[in-house]
Amino acid sequence: MPWFPDFANAAELVRRQTRAEGQADPVGQYFTALNNGDTHALETVWPGEVVVYDPRAGEVRGHRQLRRFVRHNQAWLAERHARIETVAATCVGGRAVVELLAHLTDDGRDLAWPVAVVAESPDDRSVVFRTYCSQWPVDGRRHLRPPILEAGAVHPGDVVGRYQAALEAGDAEAVVGTFASDGYFRGPIGPRHAHSGVGELRSFFTRCFSAGGGIGLQPCVVTDDGVRCAMEYNCVRWGSHDLPPQAGVGVYERGPDGLLAAVRVYDDIEAPEVSA
Repeated sequence: MPWFPDFANAAELVRRQTRAEGQADPVGQYFTALNNGDTHALETVWPGEVVVYDPRAGEVRGHRQLRRFVRHNQAWLAERHARIETVAATCVGGRAVVELLAHLTDDGRDLAWPVAVVAESPDDRSVVFRTYCSQWPVDGRRHLRPPILEAGAVHPGDVVGRYQAALEAGDAEAVVGTFASDGYFRGPIGPRHAHSGVGELRSFFTRCFSAGGGIGLQPCVVTDDGVRCAMEYNCVRWGSHDLPPQAGVGVYERGPDGLLAAVRVYDDIEAPEVSA
């Protein structure tokens, strides 16, 4: 038995421990890299393929592109004194959906920017990050976001399924009926534009359906832990208007009574204009 320390095995043990910790919280590792401008830990945890689907940068694939993307984002976040707050996390198997509020200072304005990040690991060496948000809070524009995922044969059940059916049918009363009395809907613009309680919800969804009917969403992937159901989707219709398919994710949080305590949506879809 050798008397000298086994540095190779010790280093491998540290690498394994680092990877295990990073795999347990891939989105946390991702945002640490974005905030610090350093991809070393991320690349240690995921030595295989790393793919990022970002609303502003598009598709980022491979470690070289990842380093460039992270450096650019670190500078962008630092300029705006970004502070990241975790709202909720939904984790099932090899997929995690983490909802965040990015608190930014931009042109003298204090912004609370809702962002959702999906991390999915196809194997223990590779990871895919899909980020969803509206860019309206930071640049005052809507940006068409092409689909990231194909429509899948997934259909949420219980109250989430009833909500989706009422949304597609354009039935405001049925949508409101899926919410708890103190439930709320928060769109992608931010917390200041949330709608809470029966009256506000009824008014909001009535306006949403004034473009000639409901909103058509194609479910792609569902991550459901029993409390929160996160559905990645492609929006293809708003009222009587067919839309170019656009990517988004909605998180539907159930209350103890089985009704919706909250719906939080992350996309950049613009409602069609309605003639007066």
